[in-house]
Amino acid sequence: MKKVIFALVCAFALCGCEKKVALAETSAQNQKFVKESKESKSENPNPEVEKLRRVFAKMTDRCKEAIPNGNPEEFLADLHKVLEEENNAHRSDDLDLLYLIDKKHNIGSDYVPKNLKPVKNNDLWNVSRNDLSLRPESYAALEELSRAALADGIKLMVSSTYRSYKYQEGLFNRYVKQDGLELAERYSARPGTSQHQLGMAIDFGSITDDWGDTKMGKWVYQHAAEHGWSLSFPQGYEDVTGYMWECWHFRYIGVEACHFQKKWFSDVQQFMLEFVAAWKQTD
Repeated sequence: MKKVIFALVCAFALCGCEKKVALAETSAQNQKFVKESKESKSENPNPEVEKLRRVFAKMTDRCKEAIPNGNPEEFLADLHKVLEEENNAHRSDDLDLLYLIDKKHNIGSDYVPKNLKPVKNNDLWNVSRNDLSLRPESYAALEELSRAALADGIKLMVSSTYRSYKYQEGLFNRYVKQDGLELAERYSARPGTSQHQLGMAIDFGSITDDWGDTKMGKWVYQHAAEHGWSLSFPQGYEDVTGYMWECWHFRYIGVEACHFQKKWFSDVQQFMLEFVAAWKQTD
């Protein structure tokens, strides 16, 4: 059952304007949850639950609708696992692993990930070109993913990885000339807004819609999250991500973040990244 976020957070959001939670619209379990959480609020207040209310208020309606009812304390525990993994996984002198980059959040033309590692043909995977590279964290995760795939008889094909600002600029301009600005913006990022510039995104296989139906594509869809890789642009969410469905485009976000995304955000990466960004920016 999908409702607006946790009953507790709803209760907090409504208290200030002297409204009541519409318990008739919630399950018996959630009615009990509201009663218990109101009691715990006065006896043992948790400032992070109040912060959760403030962050939730910043989310889009589409994001709120994607979040199921649940226990705020459980949600926060899962969130802290994500943040701890991120802190342990990335360099302190580089962008965060879960850095939000999209059509509204960009990075400069001078940004280049630290210590990019070349991605060459080897025993673990094949490449479609010889100028590919990834951030060390995502390179290690690609190794793990590829070993698991090989164990199931599949050798991955890596077709695109890190792209510089200048490279993305040329690519985007070429698509605009080819298809016009309106269509190009549905499938190509403007320079400074591409996940590829972070060095943590991979395009697999043929980079075509039918790749998802191949043996390789089906395997990646089933197992990517187990190794921290998340589909960035799912089908049916162009109004959320800004881009058409891309079955081949995965971003490394970490295992805990993949679990968090699936459990609390309807397995939509954009919703999860927007929430984490808002959490970090909220006092």
